[in-house]
Amino acid sequence: MSSIVRGLRGFTAFVKGIMGADAFERYLEHHEASGHSGPAMTEREFWRDRMDRQDSNPQGRCC
Repeated sequence: MSSIVRGLRGFTAFVKGIMGADAFERYLEHHEASGHSGPAMTEREFWRDRMDRQDSNPQGRCC
């Protein structure tokens, strides 16, 4: 049973990566690893910034 659970968790992580749902977590990891002096953006600020950047610089995406 545990191999099924591990498989489902792996699949869920894979889908989140494709959809970009894990972007905030990756941003926090990068922010901490890079040694930025200022505080990290909040999750709301992060998503607003991401959407604003995509709107001002559209690239190939589905929608």
